[in-house]
Amino acid sequence: MNQTLVMGILNVTPDSFADGGKYFSKQDAINQGRRLFNEGADIIDVGGESTRPGAERVSEDEEISRVIPVVTELIKDGAKISVDTMRSQVAKEAIAAGAMYINDVSGGLADENMATVISANPTVQYVVMHWRGHSKQMQESAIYNDVVKDVKDELDNRVSSLITSGVNAEQIILDPGIGFAKDSGHNWKLLQNIERLQLLGYPLLVGVSRKRFLGELVNSQNPSDREFATVAMTTELARQKVWGVRTHTVKAHKDAIAVIERLRK
Repeated sequence: MNQTLVMGILNVTPDSFADGGKYFSKQDAINQGRRLFNEGADIIDVGGESTRPGAERVSEDEEISRVIPVVTELIKDGAKISVDTMRSQVAKEAIAAGAMYINDVSGGLADENMATVISANPTVQYVVMHWRGHSKQMQESAIYNDVVKDVKDELDNRVSSLITSGVNAEQIILDPGIGFAKDSGHNWKLLQNIERLQLLGYPLLVGVSRKRFLGELVNSQNPSDREFATVAMTTELARQKVWGVRTHTVKAHKDAIAVIERLRK
């Protein structure tokens, strides 16, 4: 890796917190994916199930019908595709369609067959997020003795389990799960200690885009008004050489990363 990558978010859902419904139709989703690609997204992360706090799960068939047609078209355009899913069957079909990354917010805990699918596809990268339960109840689990140590230890344990199940260590990318079973204080503490999470030795993907804790900081109820704060976070994360950031827009984040890289020269 030469510089921090930008993973553009493409929610093919009616209920995602920042842009639910805007790209729910197949053609709207494809058009937005192309916009992200043209802005320079290194990866486009396509998701068919919202994981915002309190979100209801959708059926596997519904998730597949939302995601796979969009993935298929964007791959034809030359985009590198990630699919944001907790289901092994969705992952399997996405990989068959050409997805290069599986972004699993449960880190394999929601579907015991996920490790089998990933290990059977050794060229696929697997994003393993810190997770303590589904959206409906996850905030009840936002209890830590030391959030940085606890998240680090739980990610380490998850990696060990996945490797035991056949996943190659070189496939693994870690995500601290900002906003998932964490309150604002937990989020800030993790972001202030990114270097401790990097000591695990795996690439790190961080997703803070437009999240509520940024809205609390800048006094904004509208997620789109949190974009400047998100770019500021991208700048700091790029300075710390994280592997990637997951964002709703692309160009401003690419520009911020380019500035950091130029300052290093």
